[in-house]
Amino acid sequence: MSWIYFLDLFGTGVFAISGVLTAIEKRFDLVGSLVIGFVTAIGGGTIRDLLIGRFPVGWLTDRSYFVVILIAYMIAYFLRTYIVKFRKSMFLFDTVGIGLFTILGIRISMSYNINIENCLILGVVSACFGGVIRDVLTNEVPLIFRKEIYATACIIGGATYLALRHFHVQEDASIISSIGIVILIRYFAIKNAWSLNFHKQSYG
Repeated sequence: MSWIYFLDLFGTGVFAISGVLTAIEKRFDLVGSLVIGFVTAIGGGTIRDLLIGRFPVGWLTDRSYFVVILIAYMIAYFLRTYIVKFRKSMFLFDTVGIGLFTILGIRISMSYNINIENCLILGVVSACFGGVIRDVLTNEVPLIFRKEIYATACIIGGATYLALRHFHVQEDASIISSIGIVILIRYFAIKNAWSLNFHKQSYG
């Protein structure tokens, strides 16, 4: 098993925790919180697999994902008071997760001989659409549709990965560099309040 696989499981757990915490804030019951954690963790990858015709979808053939989500669910419930105190760390883990899922989504899509621009789109779907499903189910406007830079970081990170592959840069270095780009963009976007909201206030 490669380090990418273990990092994938880690990212799955972080996304699940994010979903469960959101459900708790919305006062969902135990089952509802588990469902939200589950779809947050595997929703994007499931949509990607369905779009490219990858059957059965990835998490159905590896019970490790279910186990990780279940552990994350229990951690979120029993340690939520402590987790909330480390929101900055959760932000970092979440950003690593979207960066990794973007690259994994691209890699899987490329193995199905899909053109690179659509591979990039599918990478973003892998990273972001679990959160979209979470927000829709919890009656929130999805994060990628708001002013915060989120999907844009995935697009730039994914494009960086594709460019590095084109120039035959070593694979692990390409993955790490691309995830680093996503982290840097997200960090500076939050720190400097960057956004893509071009709406101006109207008068009169």
